[in-house]
Amino acid sequence: MADLHCNIAGVASINPFWLASAPPTDKKINVERAFRAGWGGAVWKTVTVDPPVINVASRYGVHKDHHGTILGINNNELISDRPLDVNLREIEELRREWPDRVIIGSLMAVLDEQAWKEVAIKLANAGVQGIELNLGCPHGMCERGMGSAIGQVAELVEKTTRWVREAVDLPVFTKLTPNITDILVPAEAAHKGGAHAVSLINTINSIVSVDLQRMAPRPTVDTAGTHGGYCGSAVKPIALNMVAEIARDPALKDLEISAIGGITTWSDAAEFIALGASGVQVCTAAMLYGFRIVDDMIDGLGRFMDQQGYRTLDDFRGKARAHVVDWNALNMNFDVKAHIDTASCIECGRCHIACEDTAHQAIRIETGDDGSRRFTVDDAECVGCNLCQHVCPVAGCIEMRVVENGLPPLTWPEHPLNPLRADPQTVSV
Repeated sequence: MADLHCNIAGVASINPFWLASAPPTDKKINVERAFRAGWGGAVWKTVTVDPPVINVASRYGVHKDHHGTILGINNNELISDRPLDVNLREIEELRREWPDRVIIGSLMAVLDEQAWKEVAIKLANAGVQGIELNLGCPHGMCERGMGSAIGQVAELVEKTTRWVREAVDLPVFTKLTPNITDILVPAEAAHKGGAHAVSLINTINSIVSVDLQRMAPRPTVDTAGTHGGYCGSAVKPIALNMVAEIARDPALKDLEISAIGGITTWSDAAEFIALGASGVQVCTAAMLYGFRIVDDMIDGLGRFMDQQGYRTLDDFRGKARAHVVDWNALNMNFDVKAHIDTASCIECGRCHIACEDTAHQAIRIETGDDGSRRFTVDDAECVGCNLCQHVCPVAGCIEMRVVENGLPPLTWPEHPLNPLRADPQTVSV
């Protein structure tokens, strides 16, 4: 049986699944329900001392696909609006009642050293096993000089991280904003400030939709709306990329990662761990489906590990990292062609339409006397883009087959058509 125990920045956890700092971790009753369901830990909803937090209604807007499935949630909710003393008391109680579970305290403050240190010390005294610095919220608090207003400035990321490191003897997780050009900039700043780990990504600045009757963004408050933080399965690709960028940077090799962003299934979590994350945090999926989803995550991850022969998470952590490369390192002589299995084809024609209208006109139609249609691929025109495979509604109907062309690996720096081609003897693939 796979062992899901893990250690994140020195914090031991019974499994890698934590709830992220968000509405699901705002109260003792919520976190206690989560622990009963099997979550390994929770990052308490962000607290502060000043200024006072006043929330509005409505708070959530959603982005759906054409089937009505929610892909992402946009919110304008602020950090915890409950008194700090209440939050601290409930954290203390849960630490006593659930000693085998992890509670990380999340804090935010104005750009003042004493404010950051004060809240950090109070959280530490409440018994949290680590401190997460919320430098990512893109709405509400950033207008007051907090959240992403700090997280977007490397100097301030380093400074606030160092303040908290000086104040408490606990693992410090610096939570990064994705609303930035290069995620390595704040990651390096957090590392310089002494962070044990980074948590990412926080929500993405967005307007999720517009109410065309009221002519205002959703969620609408009275007659107006505002930008907010976007999260959910739709942001997973962005999170994966940013996690990979940090994980494969040699200068940050000792900076651990608590991954966040669209994690809904066990395989989502496994992908982040394979890129180098030590553990994961979940929010939107729990809000949409309830805390019991962790059952499927734990069971699925365990089964995957058993099938692959991985006894612990460390056996596959970071295993995909070496295969994440810059575009220039890709083999330009590698070739694949689409092949359509006519036996399983339902003749919907989606592959043909996609290829004909928007790709390379490589799929041909043969019409039988009985009106049936047979779709085939013209290898001479197929560039192996995979579009037909992605739009096909039948699993396994379209296969991308490797072409054995006998050519050696060739990267762009070595390519004869590259005007800046390097000396082939100095380039390795």
